[in-house]
Amino acid sequence: MRASLIQIAVDEGESVESRRRRVASLVRDQAGADLVVLPELWSTGAFAFEEFGSEAEPLHGPTYEAMAKAASDAGVWLHAGSIPERAPDGTLYNTSLFFSPAGELAATYRKIHRFGFDKGEAVLMGRGEDLVTVRLPETTVGVATCYDLRFPELFRGLVDAGAETLVIPAGWPERRRAHWTLLARARAVENQAFVLACGTAGTHAGVPQAGHSIVVDPWGEVLAEAGADEEVLTVEFDPGKVAVTREQFPALKDRVL
Repeated sequence: MRASLIQIAVDEGESVESRRRRVASLVRDQAGADLVVLPELWSTGAFAFEEFGSEAEPLHGPTYEAMAKAASDAGVWLHAGSIPERAPDGTLYNTSLFFSPAGELAATYRKIHRFGFDKGEAVLMGRGEDLVTVRLPETTVGVATCYDLRFPELFRGLVDAGAETLVIPAGWPERRRAHWTLLARARAVENQAFVLACGTAGTHAGVPQAGHSIVVDPWGEVLAEAGADEEVLTVEFDPGKVAVTREQFPALKDRVL
């Protein structure tokens, strides 16, 4: 299976519409991949809290339309990162969009763990409630977003729902990059699953981003890791290794809690 993680640099001088066109072009360039992953809130920047309200869009808004077409044009499964979604009742959510190679919406995921403690996303956005998995021909994908990475219970739930590959778009800050790498490897090892974690480059509202998108196998080995700048990280991996790992070292069967 071939996956491409597009580590987008969010240039604060670039308009949302310009970035949307640029990202759609990058997705189309990945024709031949099985799965393409974009970062969290790439249209606005994950730390541009003051723009969430003004840039929020309905689920089937302009980003949805652009990414659906890009997925169809490239013929790929596309995790299109996340958008600031404005629900019909006015509530904002950090919502991920997952498209099939036909450009059809396969799943959405509203981020469950909101970052910011008593400010930012934590107070501006509603909390999602549902765990989400998507069945691809080669593997079952479990979906999470950024700060979710710190909460292992969520990933246990995804594994119980059949997840074999964990896909995590993020806007992770550079000052906590060590945690990003550590937690991505931990989630892979403890769940005996592949982890595809796609971050952003650049600076969001004055917050330097970590970059270093990473792909980890079920033994915790890093298969590929990006640098700090914008790039496309492409890796080939065998989804069948999940079943082999879980059979050879059946730790998940010994769970008590």
